[in-house]
Amino acid sequence: MFNFLNRFRLGIICILFIGLSFTLGVSLGKNSPSSNSDSVSGLNIINNNVASSSEQIDMAPFWEVWKLLDEKYVATKDTSTSTVITTQDRVWGAIQGMTNILGDPYTVFMPPTDNKDFETNISGNFEGVGMEIGVKDGVLSVVSPLKGSPAEKAGIKAGDKIITIDGKPAADLATDKAVRLIRGPKGSIVKITILRDGNSKPLNFEITRAIINIPTVKTEIKDEVFVISLYNFYAQSQYQFAGALKEFISSKKQRLILDLRGNPGGYLETAVNMASYFLPLGKPIVREEFGNGKEENIYRSKGYDIFTDKLKMIILVDGGSASASEILAGALQEYGVAKLVGTKTYGKGSVQELVSVTDDTSLKVTIAKWLTPSGKSISEGGLTPDYEVKITEADIKAEKDTQMEKAIELLNK
Repeated sequence: MFNFLNRFRLGIICILFIGLSFTLGVSLGKNSPSSNSDSVSGLNIINNNVASSSEQIDMAPFWEVWKLLDEKYVATKDTSTSTVITTQDRVWGAIQGMTNILGDPYTVFMPPTDNKDFETNISGNFEGVGMEIGVKDGVLSVVSPLKGSPAEKAGIKAGDKIITIDGKPAADLATDKAVRLIRGPKGSIVKITILRDGNSKPLNFEITRAIINIPTVKTEIKDEVFVISLYNFYAQSQYQFAGALKEFISSKKQRLILDLRGNPGGYLETAVNMASYFLPLGKPIVREEFGNGKEENIYRSKGYDIFTDKLKMIILVDGGSASASEILAGALQEYGVAKLVGTKTYGKGSVQELVSVTDDTSLKVTIAKWLTPSGKSISEGGLTPDYEVKITEADIKAEKDTQMEKAIELLNK
């Protein structure tokens, strides 16, 4: 459960896990609504005040529509089998319309059900198919399937565009609705139809839901190169990453691959801590730009800086590398610590603030964007690798990792 009196930032993409609500760059706060009250159409309306604004706001059309719905609307579905919409549900729907009109998929109002799912998911209890989804270029898409998840085992890939979920057109679904359709108890099945670049026909998947165990770090040695695969940036990740670096140092190897492919992000502070192992004290790692004339916030290296210039390092990235992944990779690329190999990253570089609106609802609102140390907006196209290497369908069938092979080749030169 979130403690809304404490403020911190999440570096997770505000993309929603299926089984894990996924918010990138979130800080937590709490507001205190006033106790104004009024009465309209027989309702006891609490807090009917409007926030101060230089613009005149005419609420009469809103209440006129409310009354017309009360007077004229007839449900076309059998109310004994369909969900009954309460007056409070209509309020939540109106607020969601207010956020939807902004056209920002990361600014979202979460009514009680969604808010409960979000809090449960972020606490680490996951049941679903194990993939993150988000809206990209106006299309509901897969950001990345989690390592070892039912989605990955079924063949879902980063960048897949979702057409239908259990027969329902995805184009007609808000992201939170899509999440609820895909989620479900372990052992149950969800049917998903996707479009994939390079395929002329839609692909159909039947995926059995399961309890999702999210991996964090894996280490191995390939051709005398030490490889750290990092799957998220949650709070515990920084300690496991530190342990992996200790393994690397103990191995006496000088060549390191950090695999961030399919890593959707996590806590911003975790990314800053990880970057600090490679950078001198005070070096900017990421810039937070608020706009509206507000001074930017710069997150700087804590100066662990444990490696010499003998270190040879490559970071693997792809379209599933997002948010905190892009912060770490972008900083190390710009300072010349590491080269990037793979494909262009996702491009999620906005910051959301999570505000408790009531005890059981919350608002996630975009308040800033992230820039690399040199001032490049992460949201505008993501990061471009130094060496672009794509993995083809033929490579996948042959179980050939051409991106890893290229990284090893470059490091062993």
